[in-house]
Formats: sequence, C-alpha cells, structure tokens
Amino acid sequence: MKIHFCGAAGTTTGSQHLLEVNGKKILLDCGLYQGHRADELRINREFPYFDPAQIDHVILSHAHIDHSGNVPNLTKRGYKGNIYCTHATRDLCAIMLVDAARIQESDCAFLNKMDRRKGGSGNVAEVIYTEEDARRSLDSFVAIGYERRMFIDDGIALTFYDAGHILGAAQVVLDIDDHEDGVHKRLLFSGDVGRGNNELLRNPTPVDGVDIMLMESTYGGRHHEAPARDDESFYREVKEALSRGGKIYIPAFAVERTQQLLFLLNHAFQDGLLGKTQVFVDSPMAISATELFRAHAECMNGEVYATLFASRDPFSFANLHMCRTVTESQTLNNLKHSAIIISASGMCEAGRILHHLKLGISNPKNTVLFVGFCSPHTLGRRIMDGAKEVPILGEQVPVRAQIRTLDSFSGHADHDELLTYFRATGGKKSRVFLVHGEPESAKALSDSLQNEGCGTVHIAQKGESITC
Repeated sequence: MKIHFCGAAGTTTGSQHLLEVNGKKILLDCGLYQGHRADELRINREFPYFDPAQIDHVILSHAHIDHSGNVPNLTKRGYKGNIYCTHATRDLCAIMLVDAARIQESDCAFLNKMDRRKGGSGNVAEVIYTEEDARRSLDSFVAIGYERRMFIDDGIALTFYDAGHILGAAQVVLDIDDHEDGVHKRLLFSGDVGRGNNELLRNPTPVDGVDIMLMESTYGGRHHEAPARDDESFYREVKEALSRGGKIYIPAFAVERTQQLLFLLNHAFQDGLLGKTQVFVDSPMAISATELFRAHAECMNGEVYATLFASRDPFSFANLHMCRTVTESQTLNNLKHSAIIISASGMCEAGRILHHLKLGISNPKNTVLFVGFCSPHTLGRRIMDGAKEVPILGEQVPVRAQIRTLDSFSGHADHDELLTYFRATGGKKSRVFLVHGEPESAKALSDSLQNEGCGTVHIAQKGESITC
C-alpha cells in the first residue's frame, strides 16, 4: 500500500491524501486550498499528483470546504466513482459546495472588473467550477451512517466513526486485506478531531486496533485558553456588552458556530438572562445549516437529542429573527436599540458581516465579539489584534467598538486534547503520519507522541509518497 500526500501536508488547508492498494486508488478528502485569492485559483485549478479520471473511490471526512470544496472540480475533470460520506456531510455539502461556487464567481467578477478599470482585457480570472458543476457533483455522493461497515472494493471495508468536530464529521477507518503482502491493515484517517464536551455534538468515538494513522495536527503545541462549554463566560460577555447600550456583532461561521450560539442563547432566554433583547441571524447559509442540524439528531449529544425527540427546538426562541433576503439584512441598519447580530463570515473576509461592521465598528457603545479562530492576514485577525483603523468595503474605517474574543467555541482539539484522542485509539503501536498542520505545530505534536511511546511518527510533506 502506498500513501501519497497531495494536500494539507505542511499546512492546514486543502486536504487530499491518495491511497494505492489492491490495484485501486482511493482519495481521502478533496479539499480546496484556502489562502490568498490568486494562490487559491492557481493551486486549486489542477490536480498535479493524480488524474481525476483514474481515481476509483473518494471518501470525505466532513463538509468543511478545505476538506470537500474541490469535489466539483474533481467530477468536472473526469471522476466517475462514488463519493462516500456520512448523511449529514452530504446534506451540508449540498449547500456549501454551491455557495463555494457562488463565491468564486463573485471573486472572479471582481478581479476582472478591476483589470478592466486598469485597461486590461477583463479576463484575468476564471472560476474553478460553477454552481452547476457543484450541483452535478452531488449525484455521486453515497451516504453511510456511523459505524456501518461497507465493502467498497475487493478486500477494502469502510467504516465511519464520529469525530465530534462538526455536524457529520467522521474518522475514516479502512480495514484492508493487502493483496501485495498478505497482511491485514487497519488505517485510520482522523479528519479533524473535535474537543469533546461540545454544546451540540457527541464526543469523538475511540477506534481500536489501528495500524496506520493519518492524524491532524492543527493545534499541535497550542492550548485553548478556555475549556469547552465555558458557557458562563459567553453569558457574561453578552450581558456586559448589552449594558453599554449598543449592538453586539458576532462574526460566526455559518456551520456549527452559529448553531452553538443559538443553543446557548436559547438557554439564556429561558433563564431570563437577556430580557427582551432581539437576536438576528443574518446569513442565508447559516439559516439553511440550522435546518439541517434539526434534521440530524443522530449526530447530537444526549441533551440535544432529548430536546429534539421531545419536539422542542433547541435553536429557536421568541426574540429570534432569521434574515434570508438582502432587504431583511438592510433593515438592520436602522435599528435604534440594542440587539445581537450574528452574521458570516467568521473571519470577516466576506458576507453580510462586512456591512454591519462598516456601519457599527466606529461606535464605542457597540461590541464585536469573536467566537472563532481568524487566520493571519484576514480582516478579523486585524481587528482582533487591535488595529485602530481597518479597510472595509473599500473604505478605511476607525475601530472604536469594544473588541472581545472567546476561545471556548473552537471545534478543533488542542495539543493535550489531541494526545487524549490518540491514547483513546490504543494506537501506540501505530505508524503515525501527521497532516493538516503548520510545520511547528506538527513538530510539537510529533515530539509529544514520541514521548508517549508511539511506534513511528512521520510529519508528512506535500508531494511525498510512502509505502506501508
């Protein structure tokens, strides 16, 4: 068996790992590289390490765009096989892949417009795939429930185990009877590992008997400042912000983060903590994703499952307003009273949150509350780091609002939580390959795993091939 590391090796984005076994080629994840716009278009357009038409099977760990976002390009370029994932991942991809295509079309239109203004041809940027390509790719999806073993080829059985990261996220287990050396091998691809004790989701499921492990290292060497489910800190921040008489703007990812916030706000209103404060979710994708959370009770922890089973809605309350249309979004500009506005994107790089920040970030009564990670060079990171003035929609805007950050909402296991996850696999005899991490993060996790007495640990490099 050979493993080719085609993406998310030496970096945290663009997950793609190719297995060659028993004469078959199996692609684990098909994510988009995310970075500077020009790099994204250049890197994601081609598949330099394999021919899509020669791939036999695709398996997705979860729906995040850096793990699933290049699937439409794969099918566009000739892939004809099945794309295996969990039921919730399939449903999320149905909205997220189309949205990714829409964003590409908007970005390319902007770049071409700027080129024309400079006297150019206006044809400098071309989309990687269209909305129609995204919709067509969904025909290839085959959904499988957690812990339902399925033979996908001769001597190759696939099982998904809950990863506790986002709705439908899975650890991918392949039980392989390797025809070349006659040895049975159990390969575990961790995907992205959740922290456990999530407001909504179950804890990651331990997997035994692992021989080969592809393990994420995103937070290697780093520790979250707050524990998971630090609900009191969230309530305290919200109450303090409202006491200033202004609005609270919460940049939030449409999938997972928004639903966590709604769940906590539901409890806050039930307990009378927020009075008659109005809450607005201003993100069409977040609204669609919330509907999917209601539909997938199989992914929920005991508390949320029991609520859904009793026909109660854990994501809704009397003062909640969902804004799908542009007109509904624009009416928020005229609010004269305190309110909580949750809007995408979480890193403030696109979406309706930009319009709200442009209007509200200069008011010292207002608060911008970050509840997720912002990558370097993003607008969100600049604001978090204390910039006094930031560019928003073509204008330099002074930052006078209160800027607050909460760390407890992260969906990624930190260094110690990754070690706990590793111990739970019983994988000390495993051959471990670290992926999905910057070099310093992977090195820190590698050192700790070796101290744990792990058999061998290797930090994967993009373009590298390993025989197992």
